[in-house]
Amino acid sequence: MNNRITNLFGIQYPIIQAGMIWCSGWRLASAVSNSGGLGLIGAGSMYPDVLREHIQKCKKATDKPYGINLPLLYPDIDKHIDIIIEEGVKIVFTSAGNPMTWTSKLKEHGITVVHVIANVKFALKCEEAGVDAIVAEGFEAGGHNGKEETTTMCLIPMIKDAVKIPLIAAGGIATGKAMLACMALGAEGVQVGSRFAASVESSAHEHFKQRIVETKEGGTQLSLKKLVPVRLIKNEFYQKITEAEERGALRHELAEILGRARAKKGMFEGDMVEGELEIGQIAGLINEVLPASKIMENMLQEFRVAQAELAQLSI
Repeated sequence: MNNRITNLFGIQYPIIQAGMIWCSGWRLASAVSNSGGLGLIGAGSMYPDVLREHIQKCKKATDKPYGINLPLLYPDIDKHIDIIIEEGVKIVFTSAGNPMTWTSKLKEHGITVVHVIANVKFALKCEEAGVDAIVAEGFEAGGHNGKEETTTMCLIPMIKDAVKIPLIAAGGIATGKAMLACMALGAEGVQVGSRFAASVESSAHEHFKQRIVETKEGGTQLSLKKLVPVRLIKNEFYQKITEAEERGALRHELAEILGRARAKKGMFEGDMVEGELEIGQIAGLINEVLPASKIMENMLQEFRVAQAELAQLSI
Protein backbone atom coordinates (compact mmCIF):
# COMPACT_ATOMS: atom_id res chain seq x y z
CA MET A 1 0.00 0.00 0.00
CA ASN A 2 1.53 3.29 -1.11
CA ASN A 3 0.14 6.79 -0.57
CA ARG A 4 1.09 10.13 1.00
CA ILE A 5 0.80 8.78 4.54
CA THR A 6 2.98 5.71 4.02
CA ASN A 7 5.52 7.87 2.19
CA LEU A 8 5.47 10.57 4.87
CA PHE A 9 6.29 8.16 7.69
CA GLY A 10 8.21 5.54 5.74
CA ILE A 11 5.84 2.74 6.78
CA GLN A 12 4.32 -0.23 4.97
CA TYR A 13 0.65 0.25 5.91
CA PRO A 14 -1.26 3.49 6.67
CA ILE A 15 -2.30 2.34 10.15
CA ILE A 16 -1.23 4.48 13.11
CA GLN A 17 -1.57 3.28 16.69
CA ALA A 18 -2.91 6.12 18.82
CA GLY A 19 -0.74 7.50 21.62
CA MET A 20 -3.16 6.73 24.46
CA ILE A 21 -2.30 7.68 28.02
CA TRP A 22 -1.52 4.69 30.27
CA CYS A 23 -1.82 2.29 27.32
CA SER A 24 0.88 3.26 24.81
CA GLY A 25 4.33 2.44 26.08
CA TRP A 26 7.37 1.28 24.12
CA ARG A 27 6.20 -2.35 23.93
CA LEU A 28 3.01 -1.48 22.06
CA ALA A 29 4.64 1.18 19.87
CA SER A 30 7.47 -1.10 18.78
CA ALA A 31 5.10 -4.04 18.16
CA VAL A 32 2.91 -1.97 15.82
CA SER A 33 5.93 -0.52 14.02
CA ASN A 34 7.45 -3.97 13.60
CA SER A 35 4.14 -5.07 12.02
CA GLY A 36 4.32 -2.38 9.33
CA GLY A 37 2.25 0.38 10.94
CA LEU A 38 3.34 3.42 12.92
CA GLY A 39 3.53 2.93 16.68
CA LEU A 40 3.26 5.93 18.99
CA ILE A 41 4.50 6.31 22.56
CA GLY A 42 1.88 8.19 24.60
CA ALA A 43 3.87 10.91 26.39
CA GLY A 44 0.84 12.44 28.13
CA SER A 45 1.07 10.06 31.11
CA MET A 46 4.86 10.10 31.42
CA TYR A 47 7.30 12.17 33.47
CA PRO A 48 10.23 13.41 31.36
CA ASP A 49 12.66 10.74 32.60
CA VAL A 50 10.06 8.03 31.93
CA LEU A 51 9.53 9.31 28.40
CA ARG A 52 13.27 9.17 27.73
CA GLU A 53 13.38 5.58 29.00
CA HIS A 54 10.51 4.54 26.72
CA ILE A 55 12.11 6.19 23.70
CA GLN A 56 15.42 4.43 24.32
CA LYS A 57 13.72 1.06 24.79
CA CYS A 58 11.62 1.55 21.67
CA LYS A 59 14.73 2.30 19.61
CA LYS A 60 16.22 -0.99 20.77
CA ALA A 61 13.03 -2.94 20.06
CA THR A 62 12.46 -1.74 16.48
CA ASP A 63 14.45 -0.42 13.56
CA LYS A 64 11.20 0.78 11.95
CA PRO A 65 9.72 4.31 12.18
CA TYR A 66 7.89 5.16 15.42
CA GLY A 67 6.68 8.40 16.96
CA ILE A 68 5.55 10.25 20.07
CA ASN A 69 2.07 11.51 20.88
CA LEU A 70 2.48 14.77 22.78
CA PRO A 71 -0.52 16.54 24.41
CA LEU A 72 0.38 20.22 24.34
CA LEU A 73 -1.35 20.87 27.68
CA TYR A 74 1.27 18.74 29.46
CA PRO A 75 2.78 20.89 32.28
CA ASP A 76 6.43 20.04 31.44
CA ILE A 77 5.97 20.28 27.68
CA ASP A 78 9.30 22.06 27.17
CA LYS A 79 11.17 19.19 28.86
CA HIS A 80 9.37 16.66 26.67
CA ILE A 81 10.26 18.65 23.56
CA ASP A 82 13.92 18.77 24.56
CA ILE A 83 14.03 15.01 25.18
CA ILE A 84 12.35 14.27 21.84
CA ILE A 85 14.96 16.36 20.05
CA GLU A 86 17.88 14.97 22.05
CA GLU A 87 16.82 11.36 21.42
CA GLY A 88 16.45 11.90 17.70
CA VAL A 89 12.72 11.15 17.42
CA LYS A 90 11.59 11.77 13.83
CA ILE A 91 7.79 11.83 14.15
CA VAL A 92 5.59 13.71 16.65
CA PHE A 93 1.80 13.78 16.87
CA THR A 94 0.65 16.80 18.87
CA SER A 95 -2.80 17.23 20.38
CA ALA A 96 -4.85 19.24 22.90
CA GLY A 97 -3.42 22.64 22.08
CA ASN A 98 -2.49 25.21 19.46
CA PRO A 99 -0.37 23.71 16.65
CA MET A 100 1.30 27.10 16.16
CA THR A 101 3.09 26.79 19.53
CA TRP A 102 5.65 24.04 18.85
CA THR A 103 5.40 23.01 15.19
CA SER A 104 8.10 25.39 13.94
CA LYS A 105 10.63 24.29 16.56
CA LEU A 106 9.99 20.62 15.92
CA LYS A 107 10.28 21.03 12.15
CA GLU A 108 13.53 23.01 12.58
CA HIS A 109 14.98 19.78 13.96
CA GLY A 110 13.77 17.69 11.03
CA ILE A 111 10.75 16.24 12.85
CA THR A 112 7.58 15.35 10.96
CA VAL A 113 4.63 16.95 12.79
CA VAL A 114 1.01 15.75 12.78
CA HIS A 115 -1.72 17.45 14.81
CA VAL A 116 -4.98 15.95 16.11
CA ILE A 117 -8.16 17.99 15.68
CA ALA A 118 -11.93 17.53 15.78
CA ASN A 119 -13.29 20.30 13.57
CA VAL A 120 -12.65 22.22 10.33
CA LYS A 121 -11.60 25.41 12.13
CA PHE A 122 -8.60 23.77 13.74
CA ALA A 123 -7.80 21.78 10.59
CA LEU A 124 -7.27 25.10 8.83
CA LYS A 125 -5.11 26.32 11.74
CA CYS A 126 -3.00 23.18 11.36
CA GLU A 127 -2.41 23.85 7.69
CA GLU A 128 -1.51 27.45 8.49
CA ALA A 129 0.92 26.26 11.20
CA GLY A 130 2.75 24.10 8.67
CA VAL A 131 2.03 20.62 10.06
CA ASP A 132 2.70 17.74 7.70
CA ALA A 133 -0.61 15.92 8.21
CA ILE A 134 -3.81 16.03 10.27
CA VAL A 135 -5.61 13.45 12.38
CA ALA A 136 -9.34 14.18 12.28
CA GLU A 137 -11.00 12.49 15.24
CA GLY A 138 -14.73 11.90 15.41
CA PHE A 139 -16.57 11.89 18.71
CA GLU A 140 -16.91 8.10 18.70
CA ALA A 141 -13.30 8.09 19.89
CA GLY A 142 -12.17 7.28 23.40
CA GLY A 143 -10.41 9.72 25.67
CA HIS A 144 -10.71 13.48 25.28
CA ASN A 145 -12.98 14.57 22.52
CA GLY A 146 -14.37 17.44 20.47
CA LYS A 147 -17.15 19.55 21.96
CA GLU A 148 -18.97 19.63 18.61
CA GLU A 149 -19.69 15.87 18.79
CA THR A 150 -19.14 15.50 15.04
CA THR A 151 -19.00 11.87 13.95
CA THR A 152 -16.09 10.49 11.95
CA MET A 153 -18.37 9.82 8.98
CA CYS A 154 -19.27 13.53 8.82
CA LEU A 155 -15.93 14.98 9.90
CA ILE A 156 -13.62 13.30 7.35
CA PRO A 157 -15.28 14.60 4.15
CA MET A 158 -15.70 18.08 5.67
CA ILE A 159 -12.00 18.34 6.45
CA LYS A 160 -10.98 16.70 3.18
CA ASP A 161 -12.78 19.52 1.38
CA ALA A 162 -11.10 22.17 3.55
CA VAL A 163 -7.38 21.24 3.48
CA LYS A 164 -4.79 19.94 1.04
CA ILE A 165 -2.39 18.18 3.44
CA PRO A 166 -2.72 14.41 4.11
CA LEU A 167 -5.60 13.37 6.32
CA ILE A 168 -5.71 10.54 8.87
CA ALA A 169 -9.10 9.41 10.19
CA ALA A 170 -9.68 8.51 13.84
CA GLY A 171 -12.64 7.62 16.02
CA GLY A 172 -14.54 4.34 15.83
CA ILE A 173 -11.95 2.50 13.74
CA ALA A 174 -10.96 -1.03 14.75
CA THR A 175 -11.61 -3.07 11.61
CA GLY A 176 -10.46 -3.25 8.02
CA LYS A 177 -13.97 -2.38 6.84
CA ALA A 178 -13.88 0.86 8.84
CA MET A 179 -10.45 1.62 7.41
CA LEU A 180 -11.77 1.18 3.87
CA ALA A 181 -14.80 3.36 4.61
CA CYS A 182 -12.58 6.17 5.91
CA MET A 183 -10.44 6.01 2.79
CA ALA A 184 -13.56 6.17 0.63
CA LEU A 185 -14.39 9.42 2.44
CA GLY A 186 -10.98 10.93 1.69
CA ALA A 187 -8.62 9.80 4.44
CA GLU A 188 -5.23 8.39 3.46
CA GLY A 189 -4.64 6.59 6.74
CA VAL A 190 -6.33 5.65 9.99
CA GLN A 191 -5.42 6.07 13.64
CA VAL A 192 -6.55 3.21 15.87
CA GLY A 193 -6.82 3.56 19.64
CA SER A 194 -9.29 1.36 21.48
CA ARG A 195 -8.45 -1.82 19.55
CA PHE A 196 -4.76 -1.45 20.50
CA ALA A 197 -5.64 -0.56 24.10
CA ALA A 198 -6.95 -4.13 24.33
CA SER A 199 -3.74 -5.68 23.02
CA VAL A 200 -1.24 -7.95 24.73
CA GLU A 201 1.46 -5.25 24.52
CA SER A 202 -0.73 -2.43 25.83
CA SER A 203 0.55 -1.05 29.14
CA ALA A 204 -3.01 -0.81 30.44
CA HIS A 205 -3.96 -2.92 33.47
CA GLU A 206 -5.35 -6.37 32.67
CA HIS A 207 -8.58 -5.48 34.49
CA PHE A 208 -9.06 -2.55 32.11
CA LYS A 209 -8.35 -4.68 29.06
CA GLN A 210 -10.96 -7.19 30.21
CA ARG A 211 -13.46 -4.40 30.86
CA ILE A 212 -12.98 -3.19 27.28
CA VAL A 213 -13.78 -6.69 26.01
CA GLU A 214 -16.88 -6.81 28.20
CA THR A 215 -18.19 -3.40 27.10
CA LYS A 216 -21.13 -3.60 24.73
CA GLU A 217 -23.17 -1.18 22.65
CA GLY A 218 -24.19 1.79 24.78
CA GLY A 219 -21.55 1.03 27.41
CA THR A 220 -19.71 4.32 26.89
CA GLN A 221 -20.79 7.94 27.08
CA LEU A 222 -19.26 11.35 26.36
CA SER A 223 -18.97 12.99 29.76
CA LEU A 224 -17.47 15.95 31.65
CA LYS A 225 -18.44 18.41 28.91
CA LYS A 226 -18.11 21.39 31.28
CA LEU A 227 -14.45 20.51 31.84
CA VAL A 228 -12.86 18.65 28.92
CA PRO A 229 -15.18 16.22 27.10
CA VAL A 230 -14.08 12.62 27.55
CA ARG A 231 -15.69 9.32 26.54
CA LEU A 232 -15.94 6.94 29.48
CA ILE A 233 -17.03 3.40 30.21
CA LYS A 234 -20.06 3.55 32.50
CA ASN A 235 -18.94 2.61 36.01
CA GLU A 236 -19.48 3.99 39.51
CA PHE A 237 -17.23 6.99 38.91
CA TYR A 238 -19.10 7.79 35.71
CA GLN A 239 -22.40 7.60 37.63
CA LYS A 240 -21.14 10.13 40.20
CA ILE A 241 -20.23 12.54 37.42
CA THR A 242 -23.56 11.99 35.66
CA GLU A 243 -25.58 12.62 38.82
CA ALA A 244 -23.63 15.82 39.50
CA GLU A 245 -24.13 17.05 35.94
CA GLU A 246 -27.85 16.31 36.04
CA ARG A 247 -28.30 18.49 39.13
CA GLY A 248 -26.37 21.31 37.47
CA ALA A 249 -22.96 21.03 39.13
CA LEU A 250 -20.51 23.73 38.07
CA ARG A 251 -16.99 23.25 36.76
CA HIS A 252 -15.29 23.52 40.14
CA GLU A 253 -17.48 20.80 41.69
CA LEU A 254 -16.92 18.47 38.75
CA ALA A 255 -13.19 19.09 39.02
CA GLU A 256 -13.32 18.17 42.72
CA ILE A 257 -15.12 14.90 41.95
CA LEU A 258 -12.63 14.13 39.20
CA GLY A 259 -9.66 14.84 41.46
CA ARG A 260 -6.15 13.90 40.40
CA ALA A 261 -4.80 10.80 38.66
CA ARG A 262 -8.29 9.37 38.12
CA ALA A 263 -7.38 7.93 34.70
CA LYS A 264 -4.22 6.35 36.11
CA LYS A 265 -6.28 4.75 38.89
CA GLY A 266 -8.59 3.10 36.38
CA MET A 267 -6.61 2.37 33.24
CA PHE A 268 -3.17 1.70 34.72
CA GLU A 269 -3.83 0.56 38.29
CA GLY A 270 -6.98 -1.43 37.51
CA ASP A 271 -9.62 0.21 39.74
CA MET A 272 -12.78 -0.55 37.74
CA VAL A 273 -15.04 1.11 40.33
CA GLU A 274 -13.55 4.55 41.03
CA GLY A 275 -11.22 4.84 38.04
CA GLU A 276 -11.74 6.96 34.93
CA LEU A 277 -12.04 4.41 32.10
CA GLU A 278 -11.49 6.09 28.75
CA ILE A 279 -12.41 4.07 25.67
CA GLY A 280 -14.23 4.51 22.35
CA GLN A 281 -17.66 3.38 21.22
CA ILE A 282 -15.95 0.74 19.09
CA ALA A 283 -15.32 -1.25 22.29
CA GLY A 284 -18.63 -2.95 21.50
CA LEU A 285 -16.86 -4.73 18.62
CA ILE A 286 -13.77 -5.76 20.58
CA ASN A 287 -14.22 -9.31 21.85
CA GLU A 288 -10.74 -10.43 22.88
CA VAL A 289 -7.27 -9.23 23.81
CA LEU A 290 -4.87 -9.93 20.94
CA PRO A 291 -1.20 -9.33 20.12
CA ALA A 292 -0.66 -6.10 18.18
CA SER A 293 0.68 -8.06 15.22
CA LYS A 294 -2.55 -10.08 15.04
CA ILE A 295 -4.65 -6.91 15.23
CA MET A 296 -2.70 -5.51 12.28
CA GLU A 297 -3.04 -8.78 10.36
CA ASN A 298 -6.80 -8.95 10.95
CA MET A 299 -7.37 -5.35 9.88
CA LEU A 300 -5.37 -5.72 6.68
CA GLN A 301 -7.02 -9.01 5.73
CA GLU A 302 -10.50 -7.59 6.32
CA PHE A 303 -9.58 -4.45 4.35
CA ARG A 304 -8.55 -6.51 1.33
CA VAL A 305 -11.64 -8.73 1.47
CA ALA A 306 -13.97 -5.73 1.76
CA GLN A 307 -12.13 -3.96 -1.04
CA ALA A 308 -12.59 -6.97 -3.33
CA GLU A 309 -16.27 -7.29 -2.43
CA LEU A 310 -16.93 -3.63 -3.19
CA ALA A 311 -15.15 -3.93 -6.52
CA GLN A 312 -17.83 -6.42 -7.59
CA LEU A 313 -20.70 -4.05 -6.83
CA SER A 314 -22.41 -2.28 -9.70
CA ILE A 315 -25.23 0.22 -9.94
